[in-house]
Amino acid sequence: MKLKAVLTIFLCVGLAIALNKKIGDIPPLGKFLNPFNGFWQNADPISSETDHSLTVKGIKSTVEIFYDDQHIPHIIAKDDYDLYFAQGYITAKDRLWQMDFQTRYASGRLAEVVGSKAIPLDRYQRRMGMMFGAEKMLAESMKDPISKLILEAYADGVNAYIASLSPTDYPLEFKLLDYEPELWRPINSALLLKLMSATLAGSTDELYMTNILKTHGKEITANLFPNYPFREDPIIPTGTPWSFETITGAKREKTGSLHPKKSESSLSSIPLVDQNSLLTGNKEEGLGSNNWAISSTRSNTGHPILANDPHLSLTLPSIWYQVQLQGPNSNSCGVSIPGAPCVIIGFNQHIAWGVTNVGSDVLDWYQITFKDEKKDLYLVDNQWKKTIKRIEKINVRSGSAVFDTVYYTHHGPISVMEKSGDGQRSLTNNIPIDAALKWVAHLPSNDLRTFYELNSAKNYEEYRKALTFFTAPAQNFIFADNQDNIAITPNGYFPLKAPEHGKFILDGKYSKNDWSNRIPAEQNPSVKNPSRGFVSSANQSPVDQSYPYYLNWEYAPYDRGHRINERLAKLEHATVDSLRLIQLDNRSILADDILDTIISATDGAKNLNDTDRKALTLLRKWNHHYDANSIEATIFEQWYQCIENELWGEQFTKNKTSEKMRYPNRDRTVALLLDEPNSIWYGEKKPGELNPRSRLLARALHKTIQQLTKKNGPFGENWKWGMVNERRVLHLASINGLGSFKFPVNGSGRTINAIREKSGPSWRMVVALGNPPKAYGILPGGSSGNPGSIYYDNQLKGWLKGELKELLFLMDKKSDVQNRIVSKITLTK
Repeated sequence: MKLKAVLTIFLCVGLAIALNKKIGDIPPLGKFLNPFNGFWQNADPISSETDHSLTVKGIKSTVEIFYDDQHIPHIIAKDDYDLYFAQGYITAKDRLWQMDFQTRYASGRLAEVVGSKAIPLDRYQRRMGMMFGAEKMLAESMKDPISKLILEAYADGVNAYIASLSPTDYPLEFKLLDYEPELWRPINSALLLKLMSATLAGSTDELYMTNILKTHGKEITANLFPNYPFREDPIIPTGTPWSFETITGAKREKTGSLHPKKSESSLSSIPLVDQNSLLTGNKEEGLGSNNWAISSTRSNTGHPILANDPHLSLTLPSIWYQVQLQGPNSNSCGVSIPGAPCVIIGFNQHIAWGVTNVGSDVLDWYQITFKDEKKDLYLVDNQWKKTIKRIEKINVRSGSAVFDTVYYTHHGPISVMEKSGDGQRSLTNNIPIDAALKWVAHLPSNDLRTFYELNSAKNYEEYRKALTFFTAPAQNFIFADNQDNIAITPNGYFPLKAPEHGKFILDGKYSKNDWSNRIPAEQNPSVKNPSRGFVSSANQSPVDQSYPYYLNWEYAPYDRGHRINERLAKLEHATVDSLRLIQLDNRSILADDILDTIISATDGAKNLNDTDRKALTLLRKWNHHYDANSIEATIFEQWYQCIENELWGEQFTKNKTSEKMRYPNRDRTVALLLDEPNSIWYGEKKPGELNPRSRLLARALHKTIQQLTKKNGPFGENWKWGMVNERRVLHLASINGLGSFKFPVNGSGRTINAIREKSGPSWRMVVALGNPPKAYGILPGGSSGNPGSIYYDNQLKGWLKGELKELLFLMDKKSDVQNRIVSKITLTK
């Protein structure tokens, strides 16, 4: 009996220990299932919205926070410190885990939470200089009393909320991953802004381009990868005059022929290096965003109307956090980045603003020549310069710390120093070995001040003043005010570069390849009140070829921008709903451009079977819209991909183990299909056969039908675009069960409604300027980060339907919208 008792005691003790220990990805079940402290406490009852008062240390005066029927906070404070303190407090209340996780991700500290599997990612983030850039930004921002105040106030507010928590109150993900929130610091906000810079920088393909130049030579490279697109509808309308004197330095070369070519001096001025051992990666069409504003001449309101829908990763919790900030100097409403102060996209009583990514070349790679394997010295202009070593300690949960030495040159960090088999390769396969990264996100900056100024701006002049503080990531800042002004400015720090500088890997041995200056901020392209009555952007080229400076050689294809302008040019007496419907536009400009031509060229092929011909018959009748019930959209999308593979796959393969390359872009492919029917790239002419173009197109169509049949079954309902492209919004950490339901989609990455596999319109907004303004918006999620809250994803179904919700904008506490106020929190000293 005693033995049984002892064994029972040991079993109970062992079970208690096991249930309170994290095993692999499984949380400590004892703590997680505890009815008093575990996940049960994260259920958010519908009736939890009640008025209450909280005593909070640190604030100077009483702050009122009103929650509306969408659980969006409207913060009213008597001074700026209290305003941003309350923003930090309330954002943490709804999004604390998201803020913590993304900060750890950006700074390379995930291994502290999830263990050794995150070491490659942590090492990558540190070698990319994410913390280095955040430190530079913070140091610069702290020199500005205003930026210093709002960053510190925000951090104080976050920490006040954290101090109010017990383990019972921790957000669900902290319990699942079994760790605690840490105190917030201003550097965390800087890191989140740098994370946005990294997200919008896109992939880098200098290694591909260098391999193409080396393999195919200057003539083919210049022909297939021209420095300006064949089809373009630039952000600043063609013909806009530039009323400034260019500074001494690089000037853009103009190209007017059908096949633009750069001068020999441009290509040969960049010394090439041996690329045999370098790793490579793919550059895809980037994340798309749209914005536009129409003047009063096109609206039915007597004032401008502005629209913005930034297309970023779709996650739960949502990437944006809706908020209104009313203080002594401003009253702004819109969306913020969880973890950073101010409204980033939104409006106030006087103006509205939005952003899309510019995509200019602000990131270069310099091949470094080290003296020896120690990497202490590197060669520049026949002189040995010292590297600076930064020792990175990566703490690992349930494991020993890992130390990594990152070498910094005067350009920036060396991001890859060896081939790696530990998971690092997939993160760095687009980065050359022993190359230094030069990136504007590593420069000192005070970007947050831009949004502080926009939040309180009253007119065009104050909008322009706000932009002077902004560095990265370069954005197309769109603007409208209640004085009938509209404007757009591709804005940020643009390095002053010679044409093609950074198109290929640069040789770090020569200082002539260094960045020497920037395009003056006041000479960044901009337009105000164009005669056409609207401004717009969709990540296409910012300017035509008359702009005197070089910005980049490649941008997003013109399709979305052209379709937006096509629709805006036809607007008369437009309403908010007119602009909402444009955001949902699914028409394919690519199909408009090429479909008739490729059908005609394919039609005479003798080797097409009945299913191939059935597909052609459908495509002839197609309306070119990527609607969820469209079989034609599925066939066209796959056919175009097969055409690209047939054209470029053999000579520009993406899959070889060495000398990796990329395809010519879509603009160049379309030009080839439309204007060069006898191009050598279609293949050789064979006696008694179709011409090579027709043969290639027919072969691509046949492969299309084969691939769709293999993947989706026989030709029929299963080929509908919405069924082939079912999506779901994933949880930020891809935790199963915390994402959304599956749903069919309209639109594609090539349409205005640019929904891709994991990205799409992360925030749709339309603002009708006036006195007062009326604004509408929606998230593909909700305001809460708590999966147990009804506000976690309550906006998703409306987002899928293309709806917009009217945004409550409190002008004063006696507004006639009290019926939308659900609860009130009062923060007191």
